Amino acid sequence: MVWSRTRRRGSHRDRVSDFHARSFDPPRGRVAVSELRGTLHSGEEITVVLSRLTLIVAVKPHCDGCHEFVFGDLSELNGVDVVFLSASASDDGEWGGATQRVLVSPEAMRELDIRSAPHYVLIDPVRSRVVTEGVLFSPAQVASEIAPFLNS
Repeated sequence: MVWSRTRRRGSHRDRVSDFHARSFDPPRGRVAVSELRGTLHSGEEITVVLSRLTLIVAVKPHCDGCHEFVFGDLSELNGVDVVFLSASASDDGEWGGATQRVLVSPEAMRELDIRSAPHYVLIDPVRSRVVTEGVLFSPAQVASEIAPFLNS
């Protein structure tokens, strides 16, 4: 078979900007906690009680993919409560000027069985279950992945 010159050069391939990133692995169904305890950037210790469907966004310091979530506009995620969680604080105060507050709690990461960041889990506290989970690529990607669970 003989391919045309443009096909040999890769012109038939999808452009990277046309690729819509999404999580591939199915969620690991498991029990979820009803509250999270940790420390904010300011040093204040707080407890977050989960009473509605809640999106837990696990981030880490100096993560380019996490930066869009911690410092960006999350208007796509208006239909759900959002809590930012990290296993460790930023040594250089990176999150000091963040638009979102980040709860630092390695214990909460273990309790939710979040193995690494950037990652998200959607929790239904009424059923005490992790409904879905995935990898963070963008707020729009997460919003589209959790949308079916917001309407049920």
